[in-house]
Amino acid sequence: MTPETEALLRKVGLDPVAVAEIVERTLTEDLGPDRLDVTSVATIPATQTDAAELVARADGVVAGLAVAAAVFEAVSPDVEVAIHAVDGSTVVRGTVLATVTGPTRALLTAERSALNLMCRMSGVATHTRQWADLLDGTHALVLDTRKTTPGLRILEKYAVRAGGGTNKRMGLYDVAMIKDNHKLAAGGISAAYERVRAAFPDVPVQVEVTTVGEAVEAVTAGATFLLLDNMPPDLLREVVAAVGGRAELEATGGLTLATAAQYAATGVDYLSVGGLTHSSPILDIAMDLRTH
Repeated sequence: MTPETEALLRKVGLDPVAVAEIVERTLTEDLGPDRLDVTSVATIPATQTDAAELVARADGVVAGLAVAAAVFEAVSPDVEVAIHAVDGSTVVRGTVLATVTGPTRALLTAERSALNLMCRMSGVATHTRQWADLLDGTHALVLDTRKTTPGLRILEKYAVRAGGGTNKRMGLYDVAMIKDNHKLAAGGISAAYERVRAAFPDVPVQVEVTTVGEAVEAVTAGATFLLLDNMPPDLLREVVAAVGGRAELEATGGLTLATAAQYAATGVDYLSVGGLTHSSPILDIAMDLRTH
């Protein structure tokens, strides 16, 4: 990875070491332990060099350009990547996003791994932008969840940010969420909340509730962040009124683009959408080789 790519990753909040680990796993998956592309080795002289363009095949929001660059650079230090777009920007079909130059074998060997990551990230960013645009002008923000592709969480959550969304927790370690099974095992909302506060006083705590009564109990216990699970808009309004600004409120469960404005109008602070990361289609991006 070049210093320029490393700096670009840091600039957007991605850890270059973590990205390099993902890139290594991705390439090993595609090339095997010997890092071998049998077709390119057989058909292309080792000395041949060319340029290729990464081109958007559909309109959308691009994300993952530096990640794609890291893939090409991991395959060969002789590859140079010129990035022509900015993550989070809207692109139209035919836009040249980047140009890669270097050994032709390396370009073709890295192609699919680089595109898989960037297409995935750009798809998440594009879907997130649809939600963010719908909620623009309302009080509510769109949140992601932990329903991510195994091994790609940091990339998908970054793509959510690039699309205008907000990250919730990164994992089970940075925010405590007291869900129904925790409440049952601990003997109720108040008991569960008190145990979390005693064990991890500096960790943010969110409590999942399904009724107005549970919401009131949670804020009375001291909770300042509630997850309102599968509540219809009328019930959400009741919770908003009962809580009276004592806690941030997140609505989740069954939300769609068609109903987003209706749920945002209830007064909740966030709409969390698992589909941002588990159901977003990719943004079609291709690599076009430009031979000499």
